[in-house]
Amino acid sequence: MAARKRVKTDQPHTARIWNYWLGGKDHYEVDRIAGDRIRALHPGIGDYALADRQFLGRAVTYLVDECGIRQFLDIGTGLPTADNTHEVAQRIAPESRVVYVDNDPIVLAHADALLTSTPEGSTAYLDEDLRNVDRILEQAAHTLDFSRPVALVLLGVVIFVEEDKEAFGIVRRLMDRLPAGSHLVLSHTITRPDMPDVDAAVAFWNEHGTPKLTQRTPADIEGFFDGLELLAPGVVSCNRWRPDDTEGDLPAEVAMFGGVGRKA
Repeated sequence: MAARKRVKTDQPHTARIWNYWLGGKDHYEVDRIAGDRIRALHPGIGDYALADRQFLGRAVTYLVDECGIRQFLDIGTGLPTADNTHEVAQRIAPESRVVYVDNDPIVLAHADALLTSTPEGSTAYLDEDLRNVDRILEQAAHTLDFSRPVALVLLGVVIFVEEDKEAFGIVRRLMDRLPAGSHLVLSHTITRPDMPDVDAAVAFWNEHGTPKLTQRTPADIEGFFDGLELLAPGVVSCNRWRPDDTEGDLPAEVAMFGGVGRKA
């Protein structure tokens, strides 16, 4: 109840607009209006949500199936929808353990949907800010064993950290605390000269919505994987990271880029 009281319904919010674009039900008129306006500025932007979600599914499937990962720390979880991290992982390995982290009262209000673990596995939810690395890891240790490999999932969340030094530092601090064999799964909105409508949509959002977004170039995003083995095909449009033919039609490229890296 306390979380719901913190939710502001008079200003559009990223998580709810993302949910709207994914076809969910957890949004208000103000979010739909903003979402439609953004889509008018950049008609393909609604595809980012789907592309990012499918990237998550493919990356988690790969890590569980091919790499033997059984633990996930998913920061910037967003509103629950179909195929959340624990659902994908536990379909393959029921013993998988997942800790979700978000500081959004909207997500907290719906966190019960993220705590539907298999009996063999476990899920937990932390109401915490990405910047509070020590607190996140301290609390996550109640569910995860940090002596064993962990997949750190940061989908569309580092975009909320404006300063590059701080953003790269947060990711480095998190990965430094994870053991060898751990992986980083990260996606981020890009800026690029051939996509001016993306910049226009982000500018509109930053004027009217919350929280504010920071775009980075594809080369910048590769920098988050410094010191890690960047797995093929590298940092690419989320559509192009090991695409699955069963996922249906999406644009050849979206301005949401992602990658997966391994800590040696």
